Amino acid sequence: MGQFYVQLEKAIKEGRGDIWTETVLEGEHAGEKSLTAGVMGDPGSPDNADTAGSAGPDACGTPVRVFRERVRRAPKLVICGAGHVSMPIIRLGKMLGFTVTVLEDRPKFADNARAAGADHVLCETFREGLSQIKGDRDTWFVIVTRGHRYDSECLEAVLGKEYAYVGMMGSRRRVAVVKDQLAQNGVDQEKLDSVHTPIGLKISAETPEEIAVSIMAEIIQIKNGREQGSIYSDELLEALTDGKQKAVLATIISRKGSAPRGVGTKMLVREDGSTVDTIGGGCVESEIIRKALLMMRMGEPLFQVCREDLAMEAAEDEGMVCGGVVEVMLERV
Repeated sequence: MGQFYVQLEKAIKEGRGDIWTETVLEGEHAGEKSLTAGVMGDPGSPDNADTAGSAGPDACGTPVRVFRERVRRAPKLVICGAGHVSMPIIRLGKMLGFTVTVLEDRPKFADNARAAGADHVLCETFREGLSQIKGDRDTWFVIVTRGHRYDSECLEAVLGKEYAYVGMMGSRRRVAVVKDQLAQNGVDQEKLDSVHTPIGLKISAETPEEIAVSIMAEIIQIKNGREQGSIYSDELLEALTDGKQKAVLATIISRKGSAPRGVGTKMLVREDGSTVDTIGGGCVESEIIRKALLMMRMGEPLFQVCREDLAMEAAEDEGMVCGGVVEVMLERV
């Protein structure tokens, strides 16, 4: 099983189109996994959503269930500029699970970005910094530089990459000047029209913190409106492939009601009881941890699907509006 996640990690890092995995949930082949990478979209799943449904029959002609998921890369937030608005954007980005990279050519301002918690800070010209960023469908660019000359430089470089979102701060006049310059330089008009300006949702934001909220709210709105999929954090991938101790990977494969996390959410339970990521906390997570530890202690089963029913009384204790039911796949890795 560990080799499967080594291959998955490689596919994620190489960024070869969409990545799909399938896991057989029942029958003699329960727990077997397959990986498909480099496919843009998939005709077998029109809505591109994670699903736990039936597949073709097994060798005996009996239909079997499989869990099929699109693997999304962890979202990356790239901020061009480290002025006063960038600081709360960095903090909010980290809170929301983004890997945050900041580009800034002034050492003092670059230090401020590091102090605010940015994962990576590139203190060099914007052009040089952006040349080191590949971009993909899970990269979100925010351009908040100190002048239209730098805006133009950043926007031209970013629009030559793959991206999920590009937003640029500035007055309507400043934005119009930048777009006109780039259009004259031959930048595709359709790409220019895709830039979110004015940046952020219209919430009458005034302070740097309010502006940061409006920007991140717009990004969340767009991100969560896209097709969903499973995200493997960098920490989770490392833990799945380092082989340092026994572990069980828990994945939510279906849910009904007010279960706290969605299908595809993952948590790794290590032999020492420590965990990586979460499937929502509360009594459901506690029970899954207990079962995972038992699997490792007993040495079996290597794979199982558990149904956890959060009854109304338990839901009230957990602060939930109503009860929920989740199916969780547990696999030794």
